[in-house]
Amino acid sequence: MPVMRKDEISAILKEQIRGFDYDLEMNEVGVVVEVGDGIARVFGLQRAMSAEIVEFPNDIYGLILNLEEESVGVALFGESECVQEGDEVRRTGRVLEAVVGEGLLGRVVDALGRPKDGKGPISFSERRKAELKAPGVIQRQPVDTPLQTGLKSIDALTPIGRGQRELIIGDRRTGKTAIAVDAIINQKDADVACVYVAIGQKTSTIARVVEALERHGAMGYTIVVAAEADEPTPMQYLAPYAGCAMAEYFTYSGKDAFVIYDDLSKHAVAYREMSLLLRRPPGREAYPGDIFYTHSRLLERAVRLSDEHGGGSLTAFPIIETKAGDITGYIPTNVISITDGQIYLETDLFNQGFRPAINVGKSVSRVGGAAQTKAMKQIAGHLRLELSQYRELEAFAEFSADLDEESKAQLARGDRLMEVLKQEQYKPMAVEKQIVSLYVAVENHLADLALPKVRPFLEEWLRFLHSEHEQIMKALAKKCEITDEIRRLLEKAVVEFKERFGG
Repeated sequence: MPVMRKDEISAILKEQIRGFDYDLEMNEVGVVVEVGDGIARVFGLQRAMSAEIVEFPNDIYGLILNLEEESVGVALFGESECVQEGDEVRRTGRVLEAVVGEGLLGRVVDALGRPKDGKGPISFSERRKAELKAPGVIQRQPVDTPLQTGLKSIDALTPIGRGQRELIIGDRRTGKTAIAVDAIINQKDADVACVYVAIGQKTSTIARVVEALERHGAMGYTIVVAAEADEPTPMQYLAPYAGCAMAEYFTYSGKDAFVIYDDLSKHAVAYREMSLLLRRPPGREAYPGDIFYTHSRLLERAVRLSDEHGGGSLTAFPIIETKAGDITGYIPTNVISITDGQIYLETDLFNQGFRPAINVGKSVSRVGGAAQTKAMKQIAGHLRLELSQYRELEAFAEFSADLDEESKAQLARGDRLMEVLKQEQYKPMAVEKQIVSLYVAVENHLADLALPKVRPFLEEWLRFLHSEHEQIMKALAKKCEITDEIRRLLEKAVVEFKERFGG
């Protein structure tokens, strides 16, 4: 048997060492010391970042919310029962992100971008941080382009501009979601990407919204982000930020986007629950001290970007649920102060059959006429004045039995104006249809009609214009202004219509 010399052994070992390929990887690993109610306390993650994603066993992820001296507080995106004391926790080095892209349109996803509609995997183009700093003053431009909702009482009296934040506020079951869904349906030919974020809603309610959007052909340009009532609280907390990031993808691509948060009352409750479990000091109504910042940093991301930054826009409709019409509660007043106006829905109006149940006196848009076409401004100025006088007279009439003929006529006129503002759900109207409907009311062409005949009259009036005077509708749609010529044609058409249909 040959004997190897020392120098041969040495040469072989050196060759082996030179060819040895090694890859050193260091992982910071923590240990779960306490877990329960969707919150885990983890020891050993000294270099962890706030809002960083960490990985638990069983493919469960969590979000770091508290950075404490001895441990970190983590919100779990999964069932607490799957995490136990002593489990290893690994850092990912990534802050919270949302999947974004055109591939999400037409899909129902959860707050982490995972499909919930059974239509297979999501194709997404990139990831965006779920929380971003809102654009500064220099990056913005004034809001002056209308976002038509298709609802007469909104487009005429509380107009919405692209880049605005308009609050929808009212008691339970007053039609808040219905307004939001109608506004989405009305974007069908407007090239606006829509995101509907359902926070803490019943699964059946979300299914109804999705079915309505599909039935009216609106799902093709809509993303539904669903965080149902039975999902972990952190998922409900994350949903609006993820939905905003999905909408921002279109905004920063130079397009227009529209996002609805339904609703931020439940989002505030979810954040309060997490904060209390994380042992943060409670404030008013047990909400944490930064509850205002939680909503303001979300809603400030609504923007109309300057042309240098692409000119895209993000319009936000936050929804807040009140208790017994009380808009002076902590969360309602917070969100009212952050937004550019509110659409106030009243239970009494809803029960009286006035739909949408918008109180035009308490509703306001701080953008105002800047986000209206010239034709709508011409109509809306008269309408607003008429309705304010009607409300004053109506309040006075409650205490007085004897009214003069002029006051009675004004009340009857106001009743007809209110009747004109009624609108069925899932039937948003093009702006030129709204204008011709409101025109006959403002110009007092309904005075000789009985109140129950007003709405049938309007339906026939629109049909008549489309069949006999299509040029008026086309001129209004093109010019967006009631010129002297259009006014003359409208007056002539009204006379002809009333003669033919007998008023």
